[in-house]
Amino acid sequence: MSKKVHVKSGDTVIVINGKDRGKTGKVMQVSPSEGKVIVEKVNIVSKHVKPRQMGEPGGILQAESAMYADKVQLICPKCGKPTRVGHVVENGKKMRVCKKKDCGAKFE
Repeated sequence: MSKKVHVKSGDTVIVINGKDRGKTGKVMQVSPSEGKVIVEKVNIVSKHVKPRQMGEPGGILQAESAMYADKVQLICPKCGKPTRVGHVVENGKKMRVCKKKDCGAKFE
């Protein structure tokens, strides 16, 4: 059973819930099977890395962690506000649209 996610990689989103609420970033990776996304510079975790080869440094790295896609909302490129996503079929192609009252912008 395939799950659908309302954002694509490359979209600009805002976090609406959790410790990083209010932060914006670009979606780097989407995992529809898990319903999760990885957002640039959001949900940073510390990762302890052990050196595997001779001369390779170990230590503590900062990395983005996956978060549920439900916690992010797409930012409309035209009006610049967080918005829900609607879908419209134009010329046989399904396009996403901004659901804001005065905007209605179409985007890929």
